[in-house]
Amino acid sequence: MQLWQLEAAELAQRIKAREVSCVDAVRSSLARLDAVNPQLNAVVDRCADEALGAAARADAALASGEAIGPLHGVPVTIKVNVDQRGHATTNGVEAYRSVVATEDSPVVANLQRAGAIVVGRTNTPAFSMRWFTDNAAHGRTLNPHNADVTPGGSSGGAAVAVAVGIGAIAHGNDQGGSIRYPAYACGVYGLRPSFGRVPAFNPSGGSERPMVVQLSSVQGPLARSVRDLRLAFAAMAQRDVRDPWWAPAPLEPASTGPVRVALCTEWPGQACDPEVADALQRAARRLESAGYRVEPVQPPRLREAADLWLSLTMADSRLLVEEALMRDGDDTIRQAYRAMDAHAPQFDTAGYMRALAARTGLMREWALFFQRHPLLLMPVSWRHPFSVDADQRGSDAMREILDAQSPLLSTAILGLPGLSVPMGLRQGLPTGVQLVSDRFREDLCLAAAEVLEAEAGPVAVVEPA
Repeated sequence: MQLWQLEAAELAQRIKAREVSCVDAVRSSLARLDAVNPQLNAVVDRCADEALGAAARADAALASGEAIGPLHGVPVTIKVNVDQRGHATTNGVEAYRSVVATEDSPVVANLQRAGAIVVGRTNTPAFSMRWFTDNAAHGRTLNPHNADVTPGGSSGGAAVAVAVGIGAIAHGNDQGGSIRYPAYACGVYGLRPSFGRVPAFNPSGGSERPMVVQLSSVQGPLARSVRDLRLAFAAMAQRDVRDPWWAPAPLEPASTGPVRVALCTEWPGQACDPEVADALQRAARRLESAGYRVEPVQPPRLREAADLWLSLTMADSRLLVEEALMRDGDDTIRQAYRAMDAHAPQFDTAGYMRALAARTGLMREWALFFQRHPLLLMPVSWRHPFSVDADQRGSDAMREILDAQSPLLSTAILGLPGLSVPMGLRQGLPTGVQLVSDRFREDLCLAAAEVLEAEAGPVAVVEPA
C-alpha cells in the first residue's frame, strides 16, 4: 500500500515509530496529487517546496527527540478562502489573487501546530457561495465518481482531494452545508462543528465578516474515516485569541452510550429521493442494532429555520457582499446569487432585527428537542447529488435546490454540529446521511458515525472515473 492511501492516524503512528519519514509521506502525497489532480482540479495551489521543507524540519525534530503533535508529518489540504501565510486567499475570485496572506488563519496555525503539513490549497466557487465548485479564476473541480455530477460546494476541492488520496485530511468551512454537502457528493466524512468550537479569522480581511456569517459559518475537517475526523477536529479546535466567539467546551463530554435518536425522513412538500430514503433506513437499522432507540420524529419548525437562513444570509449579503460580488465575481456566481435572492424577502432594519431575534426562539425549541432526542438522523440533502450547474437554470431551479438543502440550512443558522456520513454507492453515486446533535455534542455524532462505519469500514480511496 502506498503512503498516500493510509489514514492520517495510521500514517502518524508509522512516522512516530520511524517506520517512514515525513519527507516520504509528503513526497507520496505530492506524487498522488500530480497523478490525479490534472484530471480533477481539486488543488489549485500546489505547495510542494514548502511542504518538503516542512517535512525535512519535521524529520529533524523527530530525530532530536522533540515533542511532536498528533498529526506530525501528515499531509493535509487547506481551502483557498482562508489565510495561509505567503499564499493568495483568492476565495475563487480572479481579482483577489493579489490578496496574499502575511500570517496564518487560526485553523491553519492549529493544524500546523499539531504537526500537519500543507501540500496544497483546494478549490471553491467564487465567494464560496455555491454548492457547485467552479470559478473563472481556477476552473471547474470534477467529482471523481462522475464528472457530470457536482462534487459539492463550497468545499468541493477539499472533498475531492480527500476522496482521491491527496492528503488524508482536508480543511473546509460550512455556512450552509459547504462541508457536509461536498462530503456527501464525494462519499467521504465531513464534520461541521458547533458554532464557537473552532476559531476562525482571516487577518487579510479588510473588515469583519457579516453578522450572520459570523453566527453560522464554521471551520471543520473532511476525511475518509471517523478516526481521522476526530484527530483533525481536536487539532482544529484549539483556542486562538483572535476569535472571541471561541468557546472552551470539552471535546468529549461524559456520555452514557447509545441514546434516543429522532429519525427525520420527510418534509412537507419535498419529495425524498429513493436513494436518500434507503440510506436513512439502513442507517437507522444499524443504530438500532447497536442499542440506539430510533423513533420517527420531525424536528421543530424545520422549514422556518431553513427560510430564516435564506432571509438573514441574503439580507447581510445585499448590504455587505453584493457590491463586491457583482463587481469581482464571475457570471456563474452572479446568476446563482440573483436566483437565490429572488426567493428572499426584502428587510428594513426592524424586519432584520425581528428575524435575527426569531433565531433565538428556534434555537430554544431545538435545544428542548435535543433534551428528548439527543441525536437527529436526517438527510444531508433530500436529493441525490445534483447535476453540474443545476443552479444556473433560473429561479425555479434554485427554489428546488433550496428546498432540497433544507437539512443543511436549518442546522447551520442554529449553529448546530452536523456530520455527513457516507453510506456507499447507489447508481454509481455516493449516498449518505446526516447526524445532528445539540451544540458542543459532536461526540454523539462521532460515536454514532463509528457505528455506521463499523459495517463497511473506512472509505476506500477513489480512482477517478
